Amino acid sequence: MPVHLLRMAVGIESLDHLRDRQAERMAQSPGGKGKARLLTYTRNVPKRADELIADGSIYWVVKRFVRVRQKILSIEPITTEEGRRRCQIELDPTLVRTELHPHKAFQGWRYLRLEDAPPDQKEGAEAEGDEDIPAEMAAELRNLGLL
Repeated sequence: MPVHLLRMAVGIESLDHLRDRQAERMAQSPGGKGKARLLTYTRNVPKRADELIADGSIYWVVKRFVRVRQKILSIEPITTEEGRRRCQIELDPTLVRTELHPHKAFQGWRYLRLEDAPPDQKEGAEAEGDEDIPAEMAAELRNLGLL
């Protein structure tokens, strides 16, 4: 049964900012243009790597809300030039918007069970809630049962 990862997008202000940062990383990745890979790194290798690769995604927390996910393509333990052991996670560059789900800050990553993962945003939906209400406010009102 697949499982997902939940991870903070530290220093990221918006989905456009995340998209731009990842595009920069891909441009700098080994292999150059056309063979570029989108990689993210963690200190620890997930023990449930097989489940994550099976059909898992990384769900990114941006500005206190889970907003987007990316499919995990591979997980590889590596050793840096300084001799430190790390984990390299290859992601599909496609960002899939999810319904906004509030989340408190944490360090590192967490496993996210399939049933706890926020659903993908409906096709054609620009933001959660009314067009006149910011998405974060709409999510907060929904959590309070007011929307």
